[in-house]
Amino acid sequence: MKPLLSTLWRSTFGLVALVSLGLALSALLIGFVVYEVAHEALEEQLDHRIAAETRALLVENGRGGVDEVARAIRQREAASSGDSLAYRLVDHTGQTLAGSLDAPVPAAPGYLEHLVDKRGDRVSQALTTALADGSRLVVAADRAALNETDETILTITAIAFAAMLLIGIAGAWTVGSVTRTRLREIDSAAQAIIDGDLSRRMPLDGSGSEFDRVSATLNRMLERIAALLDNLRQVSSDVAHDLRTPLTRLNNRLDEALSTTDEADRQLAIEAALADSRELLDLFAALLRISEVEALAVRRHFSEVALGALLDELVDAYLPDIEASGHRLQCEIEAGVVVPGDRRLLRQLIANLLDNTLRHTPAGTTISVRLSAVDDHAAITIGDDGPGVAANELPRLFQRFARSERSRHTAGSGLGLALVAAIATAHRGRVSATSNGGFSITVELPER
Repeated sequence: MKPLLSTLWRSTFGLVALVSLGLALSALLIGFVVYEVAHEALEEQLDHRIAAETRALLVENGRGGVDEVARAIRQREAASSGDSLAYRLVDHTGQTLAGSLDAPVPAAPGYLEHLVDKRGDRVSQALTTALADGSRLVVAADRAALNETDETILTITAIAFAAMLLIGIAGAWTVGSVTRTRLREIDSAAQAIIDGDLSRRMPLDGSGSEFDRVSATLNRMLERIAALLDNLRQVSSDVAHDLRTPLTRLNNRLDEALSTTDEADRQLAIEAALADSRELLDLFAALLRISEVEALAVRRHFSEVALGALLDELVDAYLPDIEASGHRLQCEIEAGVVVPGDRRLLRQLIANLLDNTLRHTPAGTTISVRLSAVDDHAAITIGDDGPGVAANELPRLFQRFARSERSRHTAGSGLGLALVAAIATAHRGRVSATSNGGFSITVELPER
């Protein structure tokens, strides 16, 4: 029994069936309670009726003696209807004096719940009273109506129990069937994904049910996994492609150092190789930093960050470099804008955008820094009125190692904007670039 219950609790059909069984048993219990309460109430009603009739006979006619009581009984039976009371009056020898009740007279006075007639086909509830001269009076009421009521209540209870049990079983089968169908579809999609079909997604029927919500959550998880896998493939390809040149250059430097006999040339080659190795280390450090941010573990340490104060701080720090390079600066920073996030990462995001603008725009360019609150988002826009970027290059600017044609002759690894995009995503925000009479990047971050 225990393993069976354990199995039932672990299936939808069994769980619903057990709940239905519990409801059916509750209905059965309620039916029996109603039966007991109604039965006792009807018996009390009969007892009260019998007692009232007995008192009426003895009080009204007792002064005339037994003969007067007998006469009153005969009058009542002559005028009685089918559901009236039954009487029997016997003397001290047991001889019937009056009444048509065909049942033995109990020897002891008091109530008797089941008084059966001599033929055994009628059951009455009776009260026996002893008179002063030794005679005994029996007043009885037929229990047929009470028994019919009892049978009706028991029948209704049995029907309700059976109906609830059948409905419960049918409901359990229906719920189990629907559940198994939906789970079978989800299982089929999961098996296809395991077999390599990474484009497969969990089925949705548009009902907004619990299954749809779980499927939607799983689909978002699968989209995230697919994006990470695509990102991994892209990183592998980009690393293999973009690191070939610096690694080849480093190898050539080391070959040159080994092949030369001039100590000064060897020293220069080694120093150049060291510079190339440091560049490679910085490149790998940037890649690791992007991967760490994309893992989203930074969200556990978010706190309130005042963006206005952070931008003012960075603008003050970059102002000498901006002026020294011949650039101009315009600022529109709205006060009181606060977002949840990592202050160090947000500082890195803004610094990368300022570095990108300084590095890739000529002297005389005006750099604009704006912060505003739009609906429930904070918008950071850093732009310039420089030469801009070709429209077909905009979609890939935030990919690793991506560089526009204009920036290929300037220093940089093509990872700065990729880190900006990763930080924005980690803060549940988004980043976009526009080039129309200049170039600008906007980062939108939720304020709550």
